[in-house]
Amino acid sequence: MAEKTLKERVLELENKVVILTQLAEISASLNAQIELQPLLKHIMKVAVNVIDCEACSVLLWDKKRQQLVFAASTTVDHTDTTLIGMPVPMDSIAGDIFQNNRVVQVESMSEHPAHYDKVDEDIEFETRSLLGVPMRYKNKVIGVLEAINKRNPPWDNDDRHHLDIIASQAAVAIEGSQLVTELRQANQDLNEVDKLKNDFIAIASHELRTPLGVVMGYASFLQEEESDTAKEHAGKVLESALKLRKIIEDMVNLRYIKQNQADLHLEDIKADLLLQGVEQETSMLIDVSKHNFRVLNFDDAPELKIDQTRMMMALSNVMHNAFSFTETGGTITLSGEKVSRHEIHIRVADTGQGIAEEELDKIFQEFYQVEDHMTRKHGGLGIGLSIARAIITAHDGRIWGESDGIGKGSTFVIALPTKDAPSLV
Repeated sequence: MAEKTLKERVLELENKVVILTQLAEISASLNAQIELQPLLKHIMKVAVNVIDCEACSVLLWDKKRQQLVFAASTTVDHTDTTLIGMPVPMDSIAGDIFQNNRVVQVESMSEHPAHYDKVDEDIEFETRSLLGVPMRYKNKVIGVLEAINKRNPPWDNDDRHHLDIIASQAAVAIEGSQLVTELRQANQDLNEVDKLKNDFIAIASHELRTPLGVVMGYASFLQEEESDTAKEHAGKVLESALKLRKIIEDMVNLRYIKQNQADLHLEDIKADLLLQGVEQETSMLIDVSKHNFRVLNFDDAPELKIDQTRMMMALSNVMHNAFSFTETGGTITLSGEKVSRHEIHIRVADTGQGIAEEELDKIFQEFYQVEDHMTRKHGGLGIGLSIARAIITAHDGRIWGESDGIGKGSTFVIALPTKDAPSLV
């Protein structure tokens, strides 16, 4: 008799070891699940196995509907619209568990006054006994986990303890899954807003360019007139039109503030050809602004490996900045120098208003304006230098500003690796 009792005890202990091992593995397996439905399915499968019952259900609190609803149950398929999403009255057993944050154990459902038997009728299932525990996350009840029909009744302390452990672990996993879902939805909403913004900018810039081209064409034509007055007026119109064109270009190029190296289309180009391209690009601006402009090209121009279109955009933005902050008659100098085997410097120096020392780092911030937006004399969106920095950085390059202070001009230095520089991908 004693030997038989010992065997039973050994079997009981072995069973507990199996259950405890399963409970220990739950946390890792639940955290591996991200999608809600597979997660709920796994929770119920574990609960049925550990508690040794016929079925299991998960009910979650629906914040929008302010109701406790069936989220999953082994009594039906997860696609079954009869049960999933069905609200449960708050005066039911599940409602009691949820509202009062307590465990409820029922050995005979037929004798329990709060049994909500409509569910059994709808899914043609008989609930004979039930053990329900609240699912808690950070001291907040988010739902109810129910074990249904104990195979070898009655429910015992181990059942309550084990189901409570499963519910606690499941609550954390469910809350994490729902947060991931909300984050995905938020990202999707942001992407849609971003697409709307990009579509608007594309349409607006296209619609603005057509009449702007006509204005610039007629202004250029009027500049050929003999009348000094007509030339003066046409020059002012053309100058304003060029500023408007630059704003439109900045709007279109806004996406390049987040330029990635992977998006670049690299090609081999001689450094002196890059400066020649910048000179040609700004030729109309030079004619209109009446600045003195000098180009000091490379004595020994190395080859670069760059996205020429993007780099031209970056350098043009730096050039426009120099023209904008230099009074008529001032001088802008574009120069290139090979400083080492692996690096060149391109400098854009002006005799303009200069930059205060505390502003030198800030001027590359997105939408940053040195002048107060209510009183500033110079236009623009304040993103030209931000775009330039993003593009140059994507090329493994650097850009910085130098100035001796207000009224003493400024110099922007662009450092770019040569073609054979080891760091450029």
